[in-house]
Amino acid sequence: MCGVIGAIGNGPVIGEIVDSLLFIQHRGQDAAGAATFDGTTFRLTRRMGLVREAFANEDLGRFKGNMGIGHVRYPTIGGGGVEDAQPFQVNSPFGIVMAHNGNLTNFKPLRDELQLQHRRHVGSNCDVEVILNVFAHELESLITDGDGDGDATDAIFDAVAGTFRRCRGSYSVVALVAGHGLLAFRDPYGIKPLIYGRKPDGDGWRYMFASESCALVSLGYEVVRDVLPGEAMLVRPGEEPESRQMAESNHHLCIFEFIYFARPDSMIDGISVYKARLRLGEALARRWGDRGTEVDTVIPVPDSSRPAAQQMAFALKRPFREGLLKNRYIGRTFIMPGNEARRRGIRFKLSPVRLEIDGKRVLLVDDSIVRGNTAEQIIQMVRDTGAAEVHMASSCPPLRHPCVYGVDMSTKNEFIASEKSEDGIRDAIGADSLLYQEHADMVQACTPPDEDTPRQFCMACMDGRYPTGDVDDEVLSRIEAERLAAGPTV
Repeated sequence: MCGVIGAIGNGPVIGEIVDSLLFIQHRGQDAAGAATFDGTTFRLTRRMGLVREAFANEDLGRFKGNMGIGHVRYPTIGGGGVEDAQPFQVNSPFGIVMAHNGNLTNFKPLRDELQLQHRRHVGSNCDVEVILNVFAHELESLITDGDGDGDATDAIFDAVAGTFRRCRGSYSVVALVAGHGLLAFRDPYGIKPLIYGRKPDGDGWRYMFASESCALVSLGYEVVRDVLPGEAMLVRPGEEPESRQMAESNHHLCIFEFIYFARPDSMIDGISVYKARLRLGEALARRWGDRGTEVDTVIPVPDSSRPAAQQMAFALKRPFREGLLKNRYIGRTFIMPGNEARRRGIRFKLSPVRLEIDGKRVLLVDDSIVRGNTAEQIIQMVRDTGAAEVHMASSCPPLRHPCVYGVDMSTKNEFIASEKSEDGIRDAIGADSLLYQEHADMVQACTPPDEDTPRQFCMACMDGRYPTGDVDDEVLSRIEAERLAAGPTV
């Protein structure tokens, strides 16, 4: 799960690209990068660290150009070095720079095909380098000497269609095509989000694509709409976006966006992340009430679970308290590379508030339970602070299956729920009781109330149903073997 930005206007865009990356920093804290194009030259940087660290020593004045892209990375495989940071560049045809959010399920077969059949070298473990070379190969095969500008535009869209046919998995992409503009497209399943907006810029408009609407709104953009699954959009300098549907849509947005990843002030595919999390809390409260277990206080595990915990406390008529204070200088432990890093992060990340815990029956609300490391340590921390009882509720159902679309749930044996019953998980994490969200309640909570039919989401990590249709036991075994061989991200 990464974050992408694309911008085009009548003046320099690098300042807004860097600023906008700060608003989606929560989507990736391992590396950051950006590229611009001034009509002649690409200027590109990729560095390790948070956005402010990655750009601290960069002379942003050298990034000339009125169109550009940016990226924050959350690694899911391999060493995660700067060689895998985005964006990536190829020089032919035209010159293309690309970044994406997602994960290919056929990365290795495509990489081998590119290198053996098309003589295109792929030197990283980053999926976007494969997507970029597939797109470039498709485009090159469509471009012939003497083609006019209109034909080149057709070729760009047709190359996206070819990319959709060959690339399987999840990918929301932004790219700069030299001489032709800013390109954005979203895989036919729309597993990862991508939205665009505009704002006045001199005599015209400035356009921006982003993984989340919070980046657009925070920089004064009017949100226009989400990029549709299977849609490609091309924005030329000084022109309005041209949109074409290049593959049939089979929309399955990742539901984990609403559980954990997205910022609560974002809208994704017309759904308020904040409102979805409130409804998740309402659903948990109904099921908790059916159990009849009494608690004295409801405490969120910060930050993603806060809206659900607030609504749960309100529905149960119990005090909502900030009993765990978060160190703002520690990143998101879920997306920290490696289990040991996560364990260290938890110890430094949260501090208990004794006055809100000592002697009380505490209900902890968390967004999810993946490996059980976080839950076990937090529950023990709360017990050590004097809690009489410690109960836990999870905003999502048990996670049992590897995510092959870009979330760091690499191997099946990492899931505490893969081999344990709910009672076994409760005992393993040391809770007095444990409540999981029901699948149907989760889907309903993430569907806008004014829609009669529940939305379709990708919930493969929970139900084992991979929407792209190409993920079977053989594919899962191959991906798991590749990830185990690559080792933990460090």
